[in-house]
Amino acid sequence: MSDGSDTEDVQEGSQEEGQSGQPVEDAEDAAEETSQEPEKAADTGSSEDAVTLDVSKSLTGTHDVEIKVKDYGTIDVQLDADTAPITVTNFIKLVQENFYDGLTFHRIMDGFMIQGGDPLGNGTGGSDQTIKGEFKNNKVENNISHKRGVISMARSSDPDSASSQFFIVQTDSTFLDGDYAAFGEVTSGMDVVDAICKDAKPTDDNGTIPADQQPVIEYIKVLD
Repeated sequence: MSDGSDTEDVQEGSQEEGQSGQPVEDAEDAAEETSQEPEKAADTGSSEDAVTLDVSKSLTGTHDVEIKVKDYGTIDVQLDADTAPITVTNFIKLVQENFYDGLTFHRIMDGFMIQGGDPLGNGTGGSDQTIKGEFKNNKVENNISHKRGVISMARSSDPDSASSQFFIVQTDSTFLDGDYAAFGEVTSGMDVVDAICKDAKPTDDNGTIPADQQPVIEYIKVLD
């Protein structure tokens, strides 16, 4: 994980010019923001129907998780551990530690994606561990394309800096392929993603959402 000098962002490509998105490095902007750790959400039964997987070794196969967003509803996601075993194992490990409960979606860009999972709520935070970036330009085969509904890992300019921050693609963004570790796709709940994007009022062109307006992740739980 970076020391806070880099944000873990994905950059929206220019559809008019066909530019590829690259990691955003907003060190000065991040330093000006007030770091604010979101309050822990009240226990809403996140353990109900949840299963516990053995994350002491890399997972395989597919695994379903449920993301509950306060005031919006649930997003069901199927994770692909055969394509991105390191990423999926890390994500599920954090889920089982209740790491995401009470965190937020701090970066929202209507027509692009929603990004969350930062304990600081400003794009500079993460868990205490970083993982290898499982994508083509980091010498890892990954055939999941960043189309609508795909979940992927945010990172800084370091290809192996992904930690806890993730994003869900709202609109096909295949220019991200090869540079970010996609690791699953939404199976139900894209209407929730659309609603979050529609309601968002970012303060800048990078999708920054004020701390008191960030949609809250009540919980994420593993279903199988």
